[in-house]
Amino acid sequence: MTQRVAIIGAGPSGLAQLRAFQSAQAKGAEIPELVCFEKQSDWGGLWNYTWRTGLDEHGEPVHGSMYRYLWSNGPKECLEFADYTFEEHFGKPIASYPPREVLWDYIKGRVEKAGVRDYIRFNCPVRQVTYDANSGQFNVTAHDHNTDTLTTEVFDYVICASGHFSTPNVPEFPGFDHFGGRILHAHDFRDALEFKDKDILIVGASYSAEDIGSQCYKYGARSITSCYRSAPMNYKWPKNWEEKPALESVDVDHAYFADGSHKKIDAIILCTGYLHHFPFLEESLRLKTNNRLWPLNLYKGVVWEDNPKLFYLGMQDQWYTFNMFDAQAWYVRDILLGRIPLPDQASMRADSQAWRERELQLTHAKEMYEYQGAYIQELIEATDYPTFDIAGVNRTFLEWKHHKKENIMTFRDYSYTSLMTGTPSPAHHTPWLDALDDSMEAYLADTPLNTKTRKAS
Repeated sequence: MTQRVAIIGAGPSGLAQLRAFQSAQAKGAEIPELVCFEKQSDWGGLWNYTWRTGLDEHGEPVHGSMYRYLWSNGPKECLEFADYTFEEHFGKPIASYPPREVLWDYIKGRVEKAGVRDYIRFNCPVRQVTYDANSGQFNVTAHDHNTDTLTTEVFDYVICASGHFSTPNVPEFPGFDHFGGRILHAHDFRDALEFKDKDILIVGASYSAEDIGSQCYKYGARSITSCYRSAPMNYKWPKNWEEKPALESVDVDHAYFADGSHKKIDAIILCTGYLHHFPFLEESLRLKTNNRLWPLNLYKGVVWEDNPKLFYLGMQDQWYTFNMFDAQAWYVRDILLGRIPLPDQASMRADSQAWRERELQLTHAKEMYEYQGAYIQELIEATDYPTFDIAGVNRTFLEWKHHKKENIMTFRDYSYTSLMTGTPSPAHHTPWLDALDDSMEAYLADTPLNTKTRKAS
């Protein structure tokens, strides 16, 4: 009897899993029956932009945390698919920091070429996954919004690829219930133009904070104040951006900080991270972790050690992204195809603990992305995923970090060389601060489509 595999989510991780199976099938392998459940109406996960916040048209929590005007905050050369390059997709080399629409088109291009769309049930969120120890199978209940029907099906394996950047971590500070302006989490941020001519407070000191603050600066916020809990970002900020220590409280229109200072503000954006949240999984199957490079209970970062018929993709804190999801998907595929045997539970736990102990010794960014690169190298050496220059990716990360420290507002103006093709990427035709049109058409044009430039603050 053909085995059945449920894949939850058709974002970059779920699509990587479908592509992995299609690749094996194209080489003559028999693959299991695949059903991919996707709650949105199209594929791409977070890269599938929606204007909606809160609830979607079906009353489901909105998955997307993507916003207009988002550009990649890391070089595309560090996330390029080893089996499908940017140059192949676009027919020419492109600059190193694409906007969202360009990256979404690239993600779609590979799976459109692979022809895997028929495996996906769109508008079909999973409601519950349980495991029957007697049968050794999973019961997966999903709600098909296309027909408004709830059905339960039996699967031999489940792959959770739903991501962990869609359920916001929302802290509360004294005075929030009296604040007179808008308070929102980064998950609900959609358009920097909303904050033009306003004084913005960004709570947080990681990637969302630096990028949303940069977007608000680019599109005309009057001032940006960011505050940190443990350490400042310490970039070279524009003159209307300052960093403060921890937020202590707010009143109707002022924020008060741990150094005793205060500032008048119009809006508060909480860049305070996301939760690993899997309410559709029964308790015995549910991963519980904070955002870290090595979550425990996942052998090789993917196999649920308490039940090795369940797998998770993309659950790590991420330096690498698309190519890490690929490495994981190929590895999971080969377990299911019987190509990679799993050790006993004790051995799996010991292996995971060894990786965790290595993680605990990491202190600098360079050590962290090299650690994740070593993890990816171990996975791809076990499969037929195309080998790529991980050391070269690490060198590119190092240059990227240097350029950000040099000037947080100009690092996207640099270009790098593809680690897959060896082709240097061209400089973009417009400096990022002046590129107000983030459409794919404007980005791929050989010259600017308009001559508008931002007014310097």
